[in-house]
Amino acid sequence: MTILEGIVLAGMLIIAGLGFMGRRHPNVDVTDWAVGGRAFGVLTTWLLQAGETFTTFTFLGTAGLVVAGGAGVFYSVPYVPLGYLALYFIAPVIWRRARARGHVTQADFLEESYQSRTLGVVAAVAGVVFLLPYLQLQITGLGLIVQLVTGDAASKTWSMVVGFLLVVAFVLWSGIRGVAATAYLKDILMLVVLLIICVGIPIHFTGGFTNVFHVIQRQAPEMLSVHGTGEFGIPWYISNMAISMIGVMFLTLPHMWPAILAARSSTVLRRNYLWLPIYNTFIVLPLVVGFVAFVVLGSDTDPDAALLQLAGQMFPEWFMGVVAVAGIATAMVPSAGLLIGMSTLVSRNIIRTGSGRQQLTITRLTVLVASFFSLLLALLMPNLLANLLLLTFSGLDQLAPAIALALFLPGRIDVRSVISGLVAGLAVVIALTFWLTSPWAISVGIIGLAINLAVVALVQAGLRLGSRRDLGLATAAEVASPPVA
Repeated sequence: MTILEGIVLAGMLIIAGLGFMGRRHPNVDVTDWAVGGRAFGVLTTWLLQAGETFTTFTFLGTAGLVVAGGAGVFYSVPYVPLGYLALYFIAPVIWRRARARGHVTQADFLEESYQSRTLGVVAAVAGVVFLLPYLQLQITGLGLIVQLVTGDAASKTWSMVVGFLLVVAFVLWSGIRGVAATAYLKDILMLVVLLIICVGIPIHFTGGFTNVFHVIQRQAPEMLSVHGTGEFGIPWYISNMAISMIGVMFLTLPHMWPAILAARSSTVLRRNYLWLPIYNTFIVLPLVVGFVAFVVLGSDTDPDAALLQLAGQMFPEWFMGVVAVAGIATAMVPSAGLLIGMSTLVSRNIIRTGSGRQQLTITRLTVLVASFFSLLLALLMPNLLANLLLLTFSGLDQLAPAIALALFLPGRIDVRSVISGLVAGLAVVIALTFWLTSPWAISVGIIGLAINLAVVALVQAGLRLGSRRDLGLATAAEVASPPVA
């Protein structure tokens, strides 16, 4: 084993060790295991929510996307702050309702809001199915980071297996408290490494942090603006920013809910949403590195390897080991959160049991099954779910109307309208992803949402018209046959 591989393995063990140490007492039920007894303070809640900003995508895809799309990729900067602005008002409402009514999952909230077990099951199944490829992405990304840093293809396999087994172990043992404990190390390490790499690379290769933009202005000025109507053009930019913002704003990804529901008060959430938008601005750093990669490596470079390839040319081996550990943390910690989100959907909303102990058992069994399935796919068929991954965000965002209507028009929309719109939106997204070609270069999620809302409105109007007709017929019958005194 090389020194670099030794650093990687030691980093994995430290991350897992913190996860095990996060447990304070035995978990008595799913609420304790999944949302920490709703007792987390400002800092812990901050780290659980901030973890969604920086994942393996930060190390693998961000810089490469800039090489392919230029300034169009900057859609990833404003959508999270805009979503957090809305969550400043929305999240406390969700938290208070969940606290009062015992919600643990997104599907709990929807089922209780519409008094429909069917909607709860549909939302839970959609959450599990569409989060599965996201989980596989984290596993594959972990292995790819280690492979790119070490230059050894064999290291990819062992790092995926070891890293994910450690994640499963501390999640089963500690639940969300383990995720919170590892989040401290993950965000500190990631932020320090990201600052060193993403500030150092532009200075090293172009002589200054902003000099690369002068070079791009001379060589490829089109890279500095969003223009046209094709891929990475203005419609693409606006629609992708919108669909991403909607996902954040209405918490359409189920694994985002435990971090919200674990807060000890609604005030904790509001304090976080004042500052989280500032934290998200650090995503600009790897985007700048993307322009450096375009200048130094050319447009044909491997997009996944761009950032790490540049870092490997200027930093010593031991530091690249630290970089790998930071990247591994951005895979292990989100993976743990995904496992908690998926498993609670299964135990509370799909396979329903009576006692809290039985729910906790089903939850832990689901963690094992989902982990084994995802790891197996990542090892044997890494590209099997590539197309399904495109559905994760666009597909789950079809839950946004149901969540929004439950918040702003409680009890006024028939659940049949909501389910009809949800199914129609999902069908459109799936069809446009796998079989049909959209005539516009925009997010298929936006098209699905438009159909979703139209179907909700039409079905709701039809149901109201039908109820009025029935009322009219009943009234006419009463007039024709008055009651006998």
